[in-house]
Amino acid sequence: MTRQEAEGRSGRDWSAPRPFGRPVPLALVGWLALIWVMLWGELTFGTVLGGLVAGAVVTWLLPLPVLDPGIRLRPLPFLRFLAWFLLDLVLSTARVVFWVLRSASPPTAVVQVPVRTSSEAMTVMIMVAVTTVPGSLVLAADRERRELTIHVLGRPEAEEEVAELTRLEVAALERRIVTAFGTRADRKELD
Repeated sequence: MTRQEAEGRSGRDWSAPRPFGRPVPLALVGWLALIWVMLWGELTFGTVLGGLVAGAVVTWLLPLPVLDPGIRLRPLPFLRFLAWFLLDLVLSTARVVFWVLRSASPPTAVVQVPVRTSSEAMTVMIMVAVTTVPGSLVLAADRERRELTIHVLGRPEAEEEVAELTRLEVAALERRIVTAFGTRADRKELD
């Protein structure tokens, strides 16, 4: 059951009461009250009350649009992603250190890698994960073509093999990220 369905059945959303027809999110009012108290520099009944009133008035007068970043956290897939990411981090670091300690310059390649997801949030998470791992760097992202341009360092295989390995690794990374953080629609795109 979605939040909107639950609200429709009960008739009210207790986290955002609607005085005079406009929602006032209580969590935001509390946050604004905390900031108000910190700005005044003293914790008294008056500053807390003033912060709550100011927060309620501000959120009622200036309602914020509902933003959905398109990210959901699924704990077990997240742990699977984290384990694979840490392993990749260790192996890639070892590969880069090997090439740094050698006097020869490391082999490099620039690879075009397709991504299947259309979600900006998922694409950004893929780009961050790829760039965080030593030896790989996202040079460009083409949203229309759903393609990343990745610089790969320290892979001694032939250029075609490096390209294929990189594509396979990014596809597996994409699946782990979308499974761990994606919405239902994001996950359906990968099937």
